[in-house]
Amino acid sequence: MDDELWIGNIKCKTRSKMIEFTGEITNLEKTSYHCDICKKSFTQKSNLTTHRRIHTREKPYHCDICGKSFSLNDHLTKHKRIHTGEKPYHCDICGKSFSVSSNLTTHKRIHTGEKPFQCDICGKSFSQNELLTKHKRVHTGEKPYHCDICDKSFSRNDSLTKHKHIHTGEKPYHCDICGKSFSQKIGLSTHKHIHTGEKPHHCDTCGKSFSDGSTLIKHKHIHTGEKPFQCDICGKSFSQKISLTIHRHTHTGEKPYQCDICGKSFSDGSSITKHKYIHTGEKPYHCDICGKSFSQRSSLTIHRHTHTGDKPYQCDICDKSFSDGSSLTKHKHIHTEKNT
Repeated sequence: MDDELWIGNIKCKTRSKMIEFTGEITNLEKTSYHCDICKKSFTQKSNLTTHRRIHTREKPYHCDICGKSFSLNDHLTKHKRIHTGEKPYHCDICGKSFSVSSNLTTHKRIHTGEKPFQCDICGKSFSQNELLTKHKRVHTGEKPYHCDICDKSFSRNDSLTKHKHIHTGEKPYHCDICGKSFSQKIGLSTHKHIHTGEKPHHCDTCGKSFSDGSTLIKHKHIHTGEKPFQCDICGKSFSQKISLTIHRHTHTGEKPYQCDICGKSFSDGSSITKHKYIHTGEKPYHCDICGKSFSQRSSLTIHRHTHTGDKPYQCDICDKSFSDGSSLTKHKHIHTEKNT
Protein backbone atom coordinates (compact mmCIF):
# COMPACT_ATOMS: atom_id res chain seq x y z
CA MET A 1 0.00 0.00 0.00
CA ASP A 2 1.24 3.51 -0.83
CA ASP A 3 2.37 5.74 2.03
CA GLU A 4 -0.08 8.43 3.17
CA LEU A 5 0.61 11.74 1.41
CA TRP A 6 -0.43 15.37 2.03
CA ILE A 7 -1.45 18.19 -0.29
CA GLY A 8 -1.46 21.28 1.87
CA ASN A 9 -3.62 20.36 4.87
CA ILE A 10 -5.53 17.64 3.00
CA LYS A 11 -4.45 14.02 3.61
CA CYS A 12 -4.52 11.54 0.72
CA LYS A 13 -4.40 7.90 1.81
CA THR A 14 -2.86 6.68 -1.46
CA ARG A 15 -0.67 8.11 -4.21
CA SER A 16 -3.45 7.42 -6.71
CA LYS A 17 -5.86 9.53 -4.61
CA MET A 18 -3.26 12.30 -4.53
CA ILE A 19 -2.93 12.24 -8.32
CA GLU A 20 -6.74 12.20 -8.70
CA PHE A 21 -7.19 15.14 -6.30
CA THR A 22 -4.33 17.10 -7.90
CA GLY A 23 -6.04 16.62 -11.25
CA GLU A 24 -9.32 17.96 -9.86
CA ILE A 25 -7.55 21.08 -8.59
CA THR A 26 -5.86 21.55 -11.96
CA ASN A 27 -9.20 21.19 -13.79
CA LEU A 28 -10.82 23.61 -11.37
CA GLU A 29 -8.12 26.18 -12.07
CA LYS A 30 -8.56 25.67 -15.80
CA THR A 31 -12.34 26.14 -15.61
CA SER A 32 -12.25 29.27 -13.39
CA TYR A 33 -14.06 32.26 -14.95
CA HIS A 34 -12.81 35.76 -14.12
CA CYS A 35 -14.68 39.05 -14.32
CA ASP A 36 -12.61 41.38 -16.51
CA ILE A 37 -13.99 44.42 -14.65
CA CYS A 38 -13.51 43.59 -10.93
CA LYS A 39 -11.42 40.36 -11.31
CA LYS A 40 -13.84 38.27 -9.19
CA SER A 41 -13.68 34.53 -10.06
CA PHE A 42 -16.45 31.97 -10.64
CA THR A 43 -16.48 28.21 -11.18
CA GLN A 44 -19.37 28.40 -13.65
CA LYS A 45 -19.69 30.60 -16.70
CA SER A 46 -23.39 31.24 -16.00
CA ASN A 47 -22.50 32.74 -12.60
CA LEU A 48 -20.00 35.08 -14.25
CA THR A 49 -22.63 36.13 -16.82
CA THR A 50 -25.11 36.93 -14.05
CA HIS A 51 -22.43 38.76 -12.04
CA ARG A 52 -21.39 41.01 -14.96
CA ARG A 53 -24.92 42.48 -15.02
CA ILE A 54 -24.00 44.31 -11.80
CA HIS A 55 -21.47 46.29 -13.85
CA THR A 56 -23.43 46.57 -17.11
CA ARG A 57 -26.83 47.05 -15.39
CA GLU A 58 -28.31 44.76 -18.03
CA LYS A 59 -31.84 43.54 -17.22
CA PRO A 60 -32.78 40.98 -19.85
CA TYR A 61 -35.83 39.52 -18.07
CA HIS A 62 -39.01 41.54 -18.70
CA CYS A 63 -42.41 41.24 -17.07
CA ASP A 64 -44.98 40.75 -19.85
CA ILE A 65 -47.68 42.32 -17.66
CA CYS A 66 -46.16 45.64 -16.50
CA GLY A 67 -42.90 45.76 -18.46
CA LYS A 68 -40.59 45.97 -15.43
CA SER A 69 -37.12 44.48 -16.06
CA PHE A 70 -34.82 42.33 -13.92
CA SER A 71 -31.22 41.10 -14.03
CA LEU A 72 -32.19 37.61 -12.79
CA ASN A 73 -34.95 35.30 -13.95
CA ASP A 74 -35.54 34.34 -10.30
CA HIS A 75 -36.33 37.98 -9.50
CA LEU A 76 -38.80 38.14 -12.38
CA THR A 77 -40.54 34.99 -11.09
CA LYS A 78 -40.92 36.54 -7.62
CA HIS A 79 -42.14 39.82 -9.12
CA LYS A 80 -44.85 38.14 -11.20
CA ARG A 81 -46.50 36.92 -8.01
CA ILE A 82 -47.53 40.55 -7.39
CA HIS A 83 -49.76 40.28 -10.47
CA THR A 84 -50.90 36.68 -10.01
CA GLY A 85 -51.39 36.91 -6.24
CA GLU A 86 -49.60 33.57 -5.88
CA LYS A 87 -48.27 32.89 -2.37
CA PRO A 88 -46.62 29.46 -2.44
CA TYR A 89 -44.83 29.71 0.92
CA HIS A 90 -47.06 28.81 3.88
CA CYS A 91 -46.43 29.20 7.61
CA ASP A 92 -46.95 25.79 9.26
CA ILE A 93 -47.88 27.49 12.55
CA CYS A 94 -50.60 30.00 11.59
CA GLY A 95 -51.21 29.19 7.93
CA LYS A 96 -50.34 32.66 6.61
CA SER A 97 -48.96 32.62 3.06
CA PHE A 98 -46.18 34.57 1.36
CA SER A 99 -45.01 35.16 -2.21
CA VAL A 100 -41.29 35.07 -1.26
CA SER A 101 -39.57 32.47 0.94
CA SER A 102 -37.48 35.12 2.76
CA ASN A 103 -40.70 36.82 3.91
CA LEU A 104 -41.88 33.52 5.39
CA THR A 105 -38.56 33.14 7.23
CA THR A 106 -38.92 36.65 8.68
CA HIS A 107 -42.58 36.04 9.59
CA LYS A 108 -41.80 32.84 11.50
CA ARG A 109 -39.71 34.86 13.95
CA ILE A 110 -42.99 36.34 15.25
CA HIS A 111 -43.85 32.85 16.52
CA THR A 112 -40.36 31.82 17.64
CA GLY A 113 -39.36 35.19 19.10
CA GLU A 114 -36.01 34.80 17.37
CA LYS A 115 -34.02 38.03 16.93
CA PRO A 116 -30.77 37.04 15.23
CA PHE A 117 -29.58 40.54 14.30
CA GLN A 118 -27.84 42.25 17.23
CA CYS A 119 -26.59 45.82 17.54
CA ASP A 120 -22.85 45.74 18.34
CA ILE A 121 -23.14 49.13 20.10
CA CYS A 122 -26.01 48.69 22.59
CA GLY A 123 -26.79 44.97 22.28
CA LYS A 124 -30.42 45.41 21.20
CA SER A 125 -31.66 42.58 18.98
CA PHE A 126 -33.96 42.58 15.95
CA SER A 127 -35.84 40.02 13.89
CA GLN A 128 -34.82 41.65 10.59
CA ASN A 129 -31.47 42.97 9.35
CA GLU A 130 -33.30 45.96 7.85
CA LEU A 131 -34.59 46.93 11.32
CA LEU A 132 -31.06 46.68 12.74
CA THR A 133 -29.74 48.95 9.96
CA LYS A 134 -32.41 51.57 10.76
CA HIS A 135 -31.74 51.26 14.51
CA LYS A 136 -27.99 51.81 14.15
CA ARG A 137 -28.69 55.28 12.77
CA VAL A 138 -29.80 56.21 16.30
CA HIS A 139 -26.17 55.77 17.35
CA THR A 140 -24.46 57.11 14.21
CA GLY A 141 -26.86 60.02 13.63
CA GLU A 142 -26.85 59.11 9.94
CA LYS A 143 -29.73 60.60 7.93
CA PRO A 144 -29.30 59.34 4.36
CA TYR A 145 -32.74 60.33 3.06
CA HIS A 146 -32.87 63.98 1.93
CA CYS A 147 -35.88 66.07 0.95
CA ASP A 148 -35.18 67.60 -2.48
CA ILE A 149 -37.49 70.53 -1.69
CA CYS A 150 -36.27 71.83 1.70
CA ASP A 151 -33.09 69.73 2.21
CA LYS A 152 -34.31 68.31 5.54
CA SER A 153 -32.79 64.87 6.21
CA PHE A 154 -34.22 61.70 7.73
CA SER A 155 -32.87 58.40 9.03
CA ARG A 156 -35.74 56.42 7.43
CA ASN A 157 -37.19 56.51 3.94
CA ASP A 158 -40.79 56.22 5.21
CA SER A 159 -40.19 59.33 7.37
CA LEU A 160 -39.08 61.23 4.26
CA THR A 161 -42.19 60.07 2.37
CA LYS A 162 -44.45 61.31 5.20
CA HIS A 163 -42.55 64.61 5.37
CA LYS A 164 -42.99 65.26 1.64
CA HIS A 165 -46.76 65.34 2.11
CA ILE A 166 -46.22 68.72 3.83
CA HIS A 167 -44.90 70.14 0.54
CA THR A 168 -47.28 68.35 -1.82
CA GLY A 169 -50.37 68.76 0.37
CA GLU A 170 -51.09 65.09 -0.32
CA LYS A 171 -53.42 63.39 2.16
CA PRO A 172 -53.51 59.73 1.12
CA TYR A 173 -55.12 58.36 4.29
CA HIS A 174 -58.93 58.61 4.22
CA CYS A 175 -61.41 57.97 7.03
CA ASP A 176 -63.93 55.38 5.80
CA ILE A 177 -66.56 56.78 8.19
CA CYS A 178 -66.58 60.54 7.47
CA GLY A 179 -64.22 60.84 4.50
CA LYS A 180 -61.74 63.20 6.18
CA SER A 181 -58.19 62.87 4.81
CA PHE A 182 -54.80 62.91 6.50
CA SER A 183 -51.18 63.22 5.39
CA GLN A 184 -50.00 60.59 7.88
CA LYS A 185 -51.39 57.21 8.89
CA ILE A 186 -51.02 58.03 12.60
CA GLY A 187 -53.24 61.07 12.04
CA LEU A 188 -55.99 58.86 10.62
CA SER A 189 -55.65 56.32 13.45
CA THR A 190 -55.96 59.07 16.07
CA HIS A 191 -58.92 60.66 14.24
CA LYS A 192 -60.85 57.37 14.12
CA HIS A 193 -60.99 57.36 17.92
CA ILE A 194 -63.48 60.26 17.59
CA HIS A 195 -65.91 57.86 15.90
CA THR A 196 -65.19 54.81 18.06
CA GLY A 197 -64.80 56.69 21.35
CA GLU A 198 -61.69 54.62 21.96
CA LYS A 199 -59.11 56.05 24.38
CA PRO A 200 -56.27 53.52 24.39
CA HIS A 201 -53.65 55.71 26.09
CA HIS A 202 -53.93 55.58 29.89
CA CYS A 203 -52.21 57.71 32.52
CA ASP A 204 -50.54 55.37 35.02
CA THR A 205 -50.79 58.06 37.73
CA CYS A 206 -54.47 59.02 37.73
CA GLY A 207 -55.98 56.52 35.28
CA LYS A 208 -57.32 59.18 32.89
CA SER A 209 -57.53 57.98 29.29
CA PHE A 210 -56.75 59.71 26.00
CA SER A 211 -57.37 59.03 22.32
CA ASP A 212 -53.78 59.80 21.30
CA GLY A 213 -50.33 59.40 22.81
CA SER A 214 -49.22 63.03 22.42
CA THR A 215 -52.15 64.26 24.56
CA LEU A 216 -51.21 61.73 27.26
CA ILE A 217 -47.61 63.01 27.27
CA LYS A 218 -48.88 66.60 27.69
CA HIS A 219 -51.26 65.49 30.45
CA LYS A 220 -48.46 63.78 32.40
CA HIS A 221 -46.73 67.14 32.83
CA ILE A 222 -49.56 68.01 35.28
CA HIS A 223 -48.36 65.23 37.60
CA THR A 224 -44.62 65.72 37.12
CA GLY A 225 -44.77 69.53 37.13
CA GLU A 226 -42.44 69.38 34.14
CA LYS A 227 -42.39 72.50 31.96
CA PRO A 228 -40.01 71.67 29.10
CA PHE A 229 -40.97 74.59 26.83
CA GLN A 230 -39.15 77.79 27.79
CA CYS A 231 -39.61 81.30 26.41
CA ASP A 232 -36.28 82.55 25.02
CA ILE A 233 -37.31 86.16 25.72
CA CYS A 234 -38.40 86.17 29.39
CA GLY A 235 -37.49 82.65 30.51
CA LYS A 236 -41.03 81.64 31.52
CA SER A 237 -41.65 77.89 31.15
CA PHE A 238 -44.70 75.96 29.98
CA SER A 239 -45.86 72.36 30.08
CA GLN A 240 -47.21 72.52 26.52
CA LYS A 241 -45.67 73.85 23.32
CA ILE A 242 -48.94 75.54 22.27
CA SER A 243 -48.92 77.50 25.55
CA LEU A 244 -45.42 78.79 24.79
CA THR A 245 -46.48 79.78 21.26
CA ILE A 246 -49.48 81.74 22.61
CA HIS A 247 -47.34 83.32 25.35
CA ARG A 248 -44.74 84.60 22.86
CA HIS A 249 -47.49 86.66 21.20
CA THR A 250 -47.46 88.84 24.35
CA HIS A 251 -43.89 89.83 23.44
CA THR A 252 -44.40 90.16 19.69
CA GLY A 253 -47.93 91.62 19.82
CA GLU A 254 -48.84 89.16 17.09
CA LYS A 255 -52.53 88.30 16.68
CA PRO A 256 -52.60 85.68 13.91
CA TYR A 257 -56.19 84.51 14.43
CA GLN A 258 -58.67 86.77 12.63
CA CYS A 259 -62.46 86.55 12.76
CA ASP A 260 -63.77 86.16 9.20
CA ILE A 261 -67.04 87.85 10.19
CA CYS A 262 -65.97 91.10 11.90
CA GLY A 263 -62.21 91.11 11.30
CA LYS A 264 -61.24 91.24 14.98
CA SER A 265 -57.87 89.56 15.69
CA PHE A 266 -56.74 87.33 18.55
CA SER A 267 -53.43 85.95 19.83
CA ASP A 268 -54.71 82.38 20.27
CA GLY A 269 -57.17 80.01 18.63
CA SER A 270 -59.31 79.37 21.70
CA SER A 271 -60.07 83.10 22.06
CA ILE A 272 -61.32 83.40 18.48
CA THR A 273 -63.46 80.27 18.95
CA LYS A 274 -65.11 81.83 22.01
CA HIS A 275 -65.49 85.17 20.19
CA LYS A 276 -67.30 83.59 17.25
CA TYR A 277 -70.12 82.47 19.55
CA ILE A 278 -71.16 86.15 19.66
CA HIS A 279 -71.88 85.96 15.92
CA THR A 280 -73.34 82.46 15.80
CA GLY A 281 -75.33 82.66 19.03
CA GLU A 282 -73.98 79.24 19.94
CA LYS A 283 -74.01 78.37 23.65
CA PRO A 284 -72.12 75.09 24.05
CA TYR A 285 -71.68 75.23 27.85
CA HIS A 286 -74.70 73.81 29.72
CA CYS A 287 -75.46 73.91 33.43
CA ASP A 288 -76.02 70.33 34.64
CA ILE A 289 -78.31 71.59 37.42
CA CYS A 290 -80.82 73.86 35.64
CA GLY A 291 -79.93 73.34 31.97
CA LYS A 292 -79.16 77.00 31.24
CA SER A 293 -76.63 77.49 28.43
CA PHE A 294 -73.72 79.88 28.00
CA SER A 295 -71.36 80.90 25.20
CA GLN A 296 -68.35 81.05 27.55
CA ARG A 297 -67.08 78.45 30.01
CA SER A 298 -66.25 81.20 32.53
CA SER A 299 -69.89 82.38 32.42
CA LEU A 300 -71.07 78.85 33.26
CA THR A 301 -68.61 78.67 36.17
CA ILE A 302 -69.94 81.97 37.59
CA HIS A 303 -73.55 80.86 37.05
CA ARG A 304 -73.03 77.62 38.97
CA HIS A 305 -72.17 79.68 42.07
CA THR A 306 -75.88 80.67 42.21
CA HIS A 307 -76.66 76.99 42.82
CA THR A 308 -73.77 76.20 45.15
CA GLY A 309 -73.73 79.54 47.02
CA ASP A 310 -69.99 79.64 46.46
CA LYS A 311 -68.43 83.13 46.70
CA PRO A 312 -64.73 82.69 45.92
CA TYR A 313 -63.94 86.38 45.31
CA GLN A 314 -63.19 88.18 48.60
CA CYS A 315 -62.58 91.87 49.20
CA ASP A 316 -59.18 92.34 50.87
CA ILE A 317 -60.43 95.52 52.59
CA CYS A 318 -63.72 94.48 54.24
CA ASP A 319 -63.68 90.68 53.63
CA LYS A 320 -67.05 90.75 51.83
CA SER A 321 -67.32 87.86 49.32
CA PHE A 322 -68.76 87.65 45.81
CA SER A 323 -69.63 84.92 43.33
CA ASP A 324 -67.82 86.58 40.41
CA GLY A 325 -64.84 88.85 39.81
CA SER A 326 -66.77 91.69 38.14
CA SER A 327 -69.01 92.12 41.22
CA LEU A 328 -65.93 92.33 43.42
CA THR A 329 -64.42 94.98 41.14
CA LYS A 330 -67.62 97.09 41.32
CA HIS A 331 -67.72 96.67 45.10
CA LYS A 332 -64.16 97.94 45.52
CA HIS A 333 -65.20 101.28 44.03
CA ILE A 334 -67.12 101.90 47.30
CA HIS A 335 -63.83 101.86 49.19
CA THR A 336 -61.94 103.97 46.66
CA GLU A 337 -64.75 106.57 46.59
CA LYS A 338 -64.67 106.80 50.40
CA ASN A 339 -60.98 107.52 50.29
CA THR A 340 -61.35 110.38 47.77
